Amino acid sequence: MAEDWLDEVKWDENGLVPAIAQETSTDKVLTLAWMNRESLAKTAATGEAHYWSRSRKRLWKKGEQSGNVQKVLEIRLDCDEDVVLIKVEQGGGIACHTGRHSCFFQKLENGRWVTVEQVIRDPKEIYR
Repeated sequence: MAEDWLDEVKWDENGLVPAIAQETSTDKVLTLAWMNRESLAKTAATGEAHYWSRSRKRLWKKGEQSGNVQKVLEIRLDCDEDVVLIKVEQGGGIACHTGRHSCFFQKLENGRWVTVEQVIRDPKEIYR
């Protein structure tokens, strides 16, 4: 069967698996998103990252509004088969909806969260 590999993923009770997007050129973790069978299959088929939006309850292509598409170079499954790692080239240099390079732009310092990455582009310019 063409999609037997999808059966090897351990989907959670909602049919989702966490997906980590990692930039190939820097090894930097850009985001953690969620995938269902359809989004993972579409990602593999198209070579561009597709995720499941839990808030919007729909499939979405990364960059569909912003243009900051994630080109997928490699897809990996962890040892427990319950987390997907997607190695990507990040279009536009922006992975976060806040206009930053990475979604992980806050760092715990002395008991408080400190912003350690600047906004590259104002989200109001990206999302209309």
